[in-house]
Amino acid sequence: MLSLSGILVLGIFAQWLAWKIKLPAILPLILTGLLLGPISTLFTPNGEKLVSGDDIFNGELLFAFVSISVGVILFEGGLTLNIKEIRKVAGTVRNVLTIGVLITWIGGTLAAYYLFGLGFKISFLFGALVIVSGPTVITPILRNVRPTEKINTILKWEAILIDPLGALIAVLAYEFVITAKSQNEYTFYALKEFILTIAMGIFIGSAAAILLYYLLKKNRIPEYLRNVVTLAIVITVFAVSDFLMKESGLLSVTVMGIILANLKIEQLKNILSFKEDVSIILTSVLFLLLSSRIELEEITGLGINSIWLFLVLVLIIRPLSIFFSTIKSNLNFKEKLFISWIGPKGIVAAAVASLFSIELLRDGTNMSEQTYNDANMLLPLVFMTIVGTVVLQGASAKLVATWLGVIRVQRRGVLFIGASEVARKIALYLKNQELEVILADTSRENLFEARKMGLKVFEGNILKDDIFYVIDLSSVGRVLAMTPNSEINILALKKFEPEFGKDNVFRVMSKRESEIKDLEKPNNSLFGAKADPFALEEIFGKEVDFLEKTNTADGNFQGWLNENWDKIIPLFIKTVVGNFKVIGRDIPEIGRDETLIYLNYEKKEIYSDVDLDYGR
Repeated sequence: MLSLSGILVLGIFAQWLAWKIKLPAILPLILTGLLLGPISTLFTPNGEKLVSGDDIFNGELLFAFVSISVGVILFEGGLTLNIKEIRKVAGTVRNVLTIGVLITWIGGTLAAYYLFGLGFKISFLFGALVIVSGPTVITPILRNVRPTEKINTILKWEAILIDPLGALIAVLAYEFVITAKSQNEYTFYALKEFILTIAMGIFIGSAAAILLYYLLKKNRIPEYLRNVVTLAIVITVFAVSDFLMKESGLLSVTVMGIILANLKIEQLKNILSFKEDVSIILTSVLFLLLSSRIELEEITGLGINSIWLFLVLVLIIRPLSIFFSTIKSNLNFKEKLFISWIGPKGIVAAAVASLFSIELLRDGTNMSEQTYNDANMLLPLVFMTIVGTVVLQGASAKLVATWLGVIRVQRRGVLFIGASEVARKIALYLKNQELEVILADTSRENLFEARKMGLKVFEGNILKDDIFYVIDLSSVGRVLAMTPNSEINILALKKFEPEFGKDNVFRVMSKRESEIKDLEKPNNSLFGAKADPFALEEIFGKEVDFLEKTNTADGNFQGWLNENWDKIIPLFIKTVVGNFKVIGRDIPEIGRDETLIYLNYEKKEIYSDVDLDYGR
């Protein structure tokens, strides 16, 4: 009881620590598990571990817990896969997931065989396990580095798609290990099992997705039970599929998640949020349990050859896979080099490695002594690879990106806090100007209307602590808080100011601020501090035209602005190169050939004491 509760508490603490130090959670989780497990034997009186996964879950129970946990994690990952978003870089990502995966698999196998001395079977399995990356380790790195849009998209989608693909390939490799009765039998047998596994996984996963879709669409499940019923269905699908066809459960739940993610289900966001919470708990407990199972002798037994293996994986195999995969792409050499450097291993690699390690060691009587000994080294070797890639690449990514010059110079995207009619129409205008926009709201009605307009949305609480991990803000450079609730707007700016800078976060004035004439308006008040949310609703409730006035060489722009200031609401300034500046309380200087984007509004009581002489 004490060990289990301690693991849960320490797991959540490790998650918090990861958020605090801005590193992927996998690193403190594994290090905490190693500290409680093998490393603790150096300090305890009897040389026993403080915590051991084998003592908490014995035999079949541990195997079942690991299996189900991996299934839930993969289902949650599948829920994040929106096929529409992959179309822009489909060719490159396809090559990375085919050519790149094949090179990594073969390269990892040969490296483990020749450099570390593993037998061919376990080397084959190790090569499959190091294929995967994972969004939980890539997302924090991308947010910190802010690479160019092409790099960001490729790395993000590689990480999301390669998890289920890598897990499936690992299943194939595992089948090869356990079914290879003779040199002549294993190829046909493993291929047959692989095809049957795919067929069973796709069939059961698709059927389960359609069933759950029907239940949700027809409101057959009460709202308060939707999340737990979904979780129960996922676990059932995993168990049934795995029972009918060994190792097909992982594919079934992944397919189920992908299908659900691409169907229009209003309830999906709440289910996804719940699954994220469940995945955090499972991941926290899982990694502490699995890393605590490693023996100190296994860590010390890795030796210098494991370092050479790690370096070959990072410095040779990863670059080869990327450069061969991007031969015909529009990426330049520096972009390819940076993508080659970023390939950290994540949750699925560790979880699947642990799963197969447990299974292999449990069936040790059916394999040779060398294979059994190699299987003992599989888990520590994979964990070493994970820790090494996360530490090395996570710590150096920003320096490498700066050196290569692949950091995004200016993030032009705009995050709208609130998806009201006002925000939707402004966002649509900016989208038509080729700016990326995201509208965040908790109102399903507002988001439904935004989706109808083709706008990208986020449903949920934008003030959540983990918001930077659950929404991709890598292309966002400015925040516009436009909800009717002034407290939410103020809190949103406080949250995002450290990320984007005080000059890039804005909010609409509150009704009270606009009514007090002598009150100095905040610097970040949107649109010249000339309208509150209710005034804006009045304007945008009708047909609204976004008007333009360019500062031309005739020199009449300043006179026009002074004459019309009481009749307009200034929104943005469009620069010569097509960038947009958001107008706050003080309208910035509008340079030659720059354009003011504004609305006509002749309500006299919204006068503002803005200095129209640009501070000269």
